[in-house]
Amino acid sequence: MLDNQVCQKARLSRDARFDGKFFIAVKTTGIYCRTVCPAHPPKEENVEYFSCAFLAAQSGYRPCLRCRPDSAPDSPAWKGAGATLDRAIKLIDQGALQQSSLPELSKRLGVSDRYLRKLFNQHLGVSPKAYALYQQCLFAKKLLHQTNLPITEVALASGFDSIRRFNDCFKEQLKLTPTQMRKQKKSSNSKVVLQLFYRPPFNWQQMQLFLSARLIEGLEWITPDSYGRHFSWQGSVGQFTATHIEGKNCFEVEVQLDELKTLKPVINNIRRVLDLDADLVQIEQDLVTALPKAFKLTPGLRLPGIWSLFEAGIRAILGQQVSVQAAKNLVHQLVHTLGDLAPNGRYFPSPHSVASNDLTFLKMPDSRRQTLIRFAQYFCDTYEPEVPDNWLQLKGIGPWTVAYAKMRGQSNPDIFLGSDLGIIKALKAQAAATETSLEISPKDQQTLSPDLASPWRSYLTFQLWSQL
Repeated sequence: MLDNQVCQKARLSRDARFDGKFFIAVKTTGIYCRTVCPAHPPKEENVEYFSCAFLAAQSGYRPCLRCRPDSAPDSPAWKGAGATLDRAIKLIDQGALQQSSLPELSKRLGVSDRYLRKLFNQHLGVSPKAYALYQQCLFAKKLLHQTNLPITEVALASGFDSIRRFNDCFKEQLKLTPTQMRKQKKSSNSKVVLQLFYRPPFNWQQMQLFLSARLIEGLEWITPDSYGRHFSWQGSVGQFTATHIEGKNCFEVEVQLDELKTLKPVINNIRRVLDLDADLVQIEQDLVTALPKAFKLTPGLRLPGIWSLFEAGIRAILGQQVSVQAAKNLVHQLVHTLGDLAPNGRYFPSPHSVASNDLTFLKMPDSRRQTLIRFAQYFCDTYEPEVPDNWLQLKGIGPWTVAYAKMRGQSNPDIFLGSDLGIIKALKAQAAATETSLEISPKDQQTLSPDLASPWRSYLTFQLWSQL
């Protein structure tokens, strides 16, 4: 069952994390849309919500031609064809067609390449290769504008093996040559430096404090205005440093990679880790409306992510029933014992390196060591391990671990860690402050209900943590 108030908040935010979770039908136009539709949002009294596109169509609504709701990701209406299309788009965005051929991608998806082409033409109006090329050209355009990389290196970073092929595709897709697109400037600096913008407010001080408390020396580094780390991604390794530029509402991000072909998905993941795509104005407005008057929001609080879901799961397991400092010490031991060497540091250990070690160097109960090994082996053996709810089948992994990994490893916006000891303590403090406040009348002294914060319960979780 859909909660109309929750759906209203989500649609007005246009947050892409809700795309495909439900659909919006407009009574006055007879059209149904995705939550990310660029059209002006209709009045609430003219809106009807549906859990899937099929139900909207069955109720007499026709699909929007601007947002194409039939192609929304994760839509329950398209189990089968739509699920295949969604997974194909996600893999292509991650560079699947740069690393392999269309038949190989189709085999990975369990369909024929002819059927995959049919799906793309039916739902997106283009072939899989045309979609991939356009995304590559858009990323190349960004690099041409914001970096001093030579055009040959821009072509490589965008997934093109041939400069001639790059020039032809770029001109065909964007109607300009790469040389025309770039403002002429000479520089010997070949580092990839991009500006990643966000919509204010952004409370960098609070994010910096949160990351500092959990920082793993050698894997990560932090200053009053920057955060960086070593990482591995899709077979490549590298590092980035993101420096907060207060007056420009952006981060200046310097990235070094051994394989520039993975630059685009790496940039996308940096945006997720820093939570740069959230509309905090809308989120905070919804929280203020839903929560008790005594609850004081910390403005601009974002969700600091963890680089990968595997790393988030490992950190969550090591953080079970121990303090933040104790968990940090355990992660530090794991990284510096099993992580591959990086320039001046270490990379986070791979699933295979954790699964193949007895972990006796970790000072913790053996049952938790075995949980770590089972978890890492699950990532080695399972074709699609990145569905956290499925981890519950593993002994030693419970709802808190799964929820924490979802919140920080996938940046799920609607996770409330109600069983977390810190959250329990913060809730008790909040209740006590409400009861003793002389500024709030008795009738307004309501108890904080986390469900009222949906679909932004992850932000409520961080609000409570920040008040400890």
